[in-house]
Amino acid sequence: MTTMNALVCQEPKKLRWVQRDVPAPRDNEALIKIKTVGICGTDIHAWGGNQPFFNYPRVLGHEICGDVVALGKNIQTLSIGQQVAVIPYVACQQCPACQSGKTNCCEAISVIGVHQDGGFSEYLSVPVSNLLPADGINPEAAALIEPFAISAHAVRRAAIQPGDSLLVVGAGPIGLGAAAIAHAEGANVIVADTSPARREHVQACLGVPTLDPSAADFTDQLRAQCGGPLAQKVIDATGNPQAMNNAVNLIRHGGAIVFVGLHKGDLQFSDPEFHKKETTIMGSRNATGEDFAKVGRLMAEGKLSAEMMLTHRYAFRELAEVYEAEVINNRGLIKGVIAF
Repeated sequence: MTTMNALVCQEPKKLRWVQRDVPAPRDNEALIKIKTVGICGTDIHAWGGNQPFFNYPRVLGHEICGDVVALGKNIQTLSIGQQVAVIPYVACQQCPACQSGKTNCCEAISVIGVHQDGGFSEYLSVPVSNLLPADGINPEAAALIEPFAISAHAVRRAAIQPGDSLLVVGAGPIGLGAAAIAHAEGANVIVADTSPARREHVQACLGVPTLDPSAADFTDQLRAQCGGPLAQKVIDATGNPQAMNNAVNLIRHGGAIVFVGLHKGDLQFSDPEFHKKETTIMGSRNATGEDFAKVGRLMAEGKLSAEMMLTHRYAFRELAEVYEAEVINNRGLIKGVIAF
């Protein structure tokens, strides 16, 4: 095949099918035939014109699984036919962040599907260093390694230890992943979300307790789940300023907060409350190869599965026609995966 179908977001709220040449892999690249792509909040916000790190036109999609179909010169680490997951963060490797191992927050980072064209296409050429072998993992699950890796990075930032009381605020895909990974590591995990349907999903698929943060006695319920004190750690995966501003009120003295959800604006919280608790506040952005490898291992061990966050499936050939109605306006959607 010399041409392929790609779905381009031309401008906010406009998707268009185009025919493109199948790319040829360069010396450091592998060409993959895409099998599955997860739909991220980034893809939804980009369609609506609300993604702060985005420009148009763009082929969306950064949660990608595919098979290697061609290799550039002198590549020994992959083979034709091998299934891989894409690590979508292309780092410069030169800036101080990269030099210190924090490629996830590279000063010149280019994210596949955000800053360069992504996986809403039949083929994609990717640097070999950005491919993770994923043989033996269900293709739907392999497409979700990336959001699970973001969750794993947030859990690592929180320095979760067995027995820690962790409150995860927000039961979207990243919150679900953080809860699942921390639970697998022996933490006492509680998930808070205002949606009854999402709380039911957590209980059914993760088996950890849930709370409604809008309940009048929410703090009392949280203390009960934590054995008396408030949570030692809070991971906020909402991106909601009201929830993020309130996080300092949910940790015990000496506690820590990790913001993995992104809010396009300023945050404001009580400085006395922040200071008296000697609060640690951290941001968590993207993930590193270490996080991807950890998720791949946990999936292979059966400790993480697609069903923990996957709620909807879509066919690539129908995506443009159903995107607004069944993705953008679907209130029941937690995580969707596109099959090619």
